[in-house]
Amino acid sequence: MPANNSRPPMAPPVDPRAGRVGQHHVTEDTRTYPCANCGGNLVFDPATGVLRCPSCNSTREIARSDARVGLHELRDAKVAAANTRGLLSSNDPAASDEHQVVCQNCGGTTVFTGTLTATRCPYCASPIQRDDIQDAPKTLPVDGVIPFGVDDKVARQNIEKWINSRWFAPTEFKKYRTLGSFSSVYFSYFSYDTIAYTRYTGQRGDDYTVEVGSGDDRHTETRTRWTNVRGDVVDNFKDVAALANTGVDPKRVEELKPWPIETARPFTGEYLAGHLARTYEIGPEEGFQVARREEIDDRIASTVRRDIGGDKQRISSSESRFNPLQFRYLLLPIWLLTVVYDSKPFQVYINGVTGEVQGSRPYSKVKIIAAIVAAIIAITAIVILVQSVR
Repeated sequence: MPANNSRPPMAPPVDPRAGRVGQHHVTEDTRTYPCANCGGNLVFDPATGVLRCPSCNSTREIARSDARVGLHELRDAKVAAANTRGLLSSNDPAASDEHQVVCQNCGGTTVFTGTLTATRCPYCASPIQRDDIQDAPKTLPVDGVIPFGVDDKVARQNIEKWINSRWFAPTEFKKYRTLGSFSSVYFSYFSYDTIAYTRYTGQRGDDYTVEVGSGDDRHTETRTRWTNVRGDVVDNFKDVAALANTGVDPKRVEELKPWPIETARPFTGEYLAGHLARTYEIGPEEGFQVARREEIDDRIASTVRRDIGGDKQRISSSESRFNPLQFRYLLLPIWLLTVVYDSKPFQVYINGVTGEVQGSRPYSKVKIIAAIVAAIIAITAIVILVQSVR
């Protein structure tokens, strides 16, 4: 793909530990960000974009880079996955279901489960990050991150507007502050840049009108003349994001798009301080298939239909070749609300950059029945009123 001289330079792939800031705790293989003023632990503040100490309110800037996050060839990743990289195997110690670490601030035990790589100590709220997963030889290092721009206050305002606009949600569900878990989470995504070369066959349909019948039954009908066609089209894709985590509602998370991938910054764990983070659970090759299902294939089909032209189109066959096919491994910010109602979990998601809210909620049978009864009463009253006027 030709270079665009107006873009900032790409950041080359780096060693996962190179230039890493924060205090690394060797015994636990974890990392924190101590406050130089009081010794507390700094957290990333979405409202200001800096590290802030909850104890003394002092702040520290995060070093910024104008370099654009670098890309990797997907075919190279496939080769690496067959040797030393890719998804963590089930017997890898870094990927065990539970991993206990000792908080270096209070001495309490914190449990990391599954693919969680950053969390808070449940006893003193100190932010803790695992280095062993990100640095495991079978794990792809994170290339970039889009930091949270929506803070806790704004996120709660947005989610309360969303919940309150759901008229038939149970009253208990609207008390999510006491019933639910509300967390800021960096989810894993793969972002793809590629050019698709597609060869297709199909039929072009051109409409025409004819007059049929006779007498009073004479009328005009529209018919279609079909012609066999074939051709080649080219589509340029950039920053197509695909979720690389499981255990969430993919349809709802997909509706959080678009993501401003172009604003991604070279990765540093400072943006994760005080927030949860998950490493990927599907690899970049499988992620590309997700990107195809969610966005790429539909856009290719639209291009083919435009190329066929006419009033109607039929696509008989379509085969695409992707070259180059490149990806970035990114962490994107999502606020996650989980509420268990009537023994069922309901999740609501907020885009941590735009504030877009998507989710599922339960329905109150009582409210629905009450609305139906009220509608019946209103209709009955109108009928009685009309009859009395007569």
